[in-house]
Amino acid sequence: MYIDGVLSGGGIKGFALIGAYQALEENGYKFKRLAGTSAGSIIAAFIIAGYTAEEIAEMMEEVDLTMFLDERKSFLPFAFMKWISLYWNLGLYKGAKLEEWIISKLKKKGITTFADIPSGSLRIVASDLTNGRLIVLPDDLHKYGINPESFSVGRAVRMSCSLPYFFEPVRLASSTGSNIIVDGGVLSNFPIWLFYQSKKSVKARPVLGIKLSSNEKERPKKIIRNAFDMFGALFETMKDAHDSRHISSKHEKNIIFLPVDHLVSTEWNLNEEKKLALIELGRSRTIEFLKTWTY
Repeated sequence: MYIDGVLSGGGIKGFALIGAYQALEENGYKFKRLAGTSAGSIIAAFIIAGYTAEEIAEMMEEVDLTMFLDERKSFLPFAFMKWISLYWNLGLYKGAKLEEWIISKLKKKGITTFADIPSGSLRIVASDLTNGRLIVLPDDLHKYGINPESFSVGRAVRMSCSLPYFFEPVRLASSTGSNIIVDGGVLSNFPIWLFYQSKKSVKARPVLGIKLSSNEKERPKKIIRNAFDMFGALFETMKDAHDSRHISSKHEKNIIFLPVDHLVSTEWNLNEEKKLALIELGRSRTIEFLKTWTY
């Protein structure tokens, strides 16, 4: 059965999305269209490219995640260089290795640009800090004078994964100058609203969301004791508040909530045991969800 899907962001927690995809495949579900943010955009791109759940699991289990932490070389002391890089380059790590890896994996399936996939099958969310707006790729590329069909899918995914201050932002050139693009999760970490903008899109196929967090009712309240706690709460609220307004009781029955709030999104030294545990969590939760899903 064909369905449309939305995959949320969540950094390393995204391993749980693989398990969810495994369960869906086992039950005969196939994605016709997908929307994703950050980690969700990676898995969404691989699915649209034609990778099976098993193939994605093998890729992600084999990869050394720390290889994506590509720092700029310098003769300056390490600690000092980190602050210099953060100040001038706006991120601790370049993000080039991550982009190269994604591009190489997509290329194995014959995917380079958006012209290589069915029109409208993949929509990726990123945040344009220069113009203060959310952008959907490839839909909004024409606003920058760019032909969507010639734009790299891997580049779009990299833009959506540019976690502020962690990875350097992507500088997207346009006729008006350079635009600073960061993680889509800053403005919409779970873009389910993309499938509810018109009644026609809702009727086409069932829409299934997979969200890397607990149900809002089950989510623990944030404890704010100092400025650091406040910054963390500020970022989390900014990331989730917009999307929460679109998760009405009507849509909630079509969302699989994967409770991975206990993990840090940037835990790049995740060991094999934790990877497998996340995949199994996504798989088991999805199996339980499908038992009562009536869409």
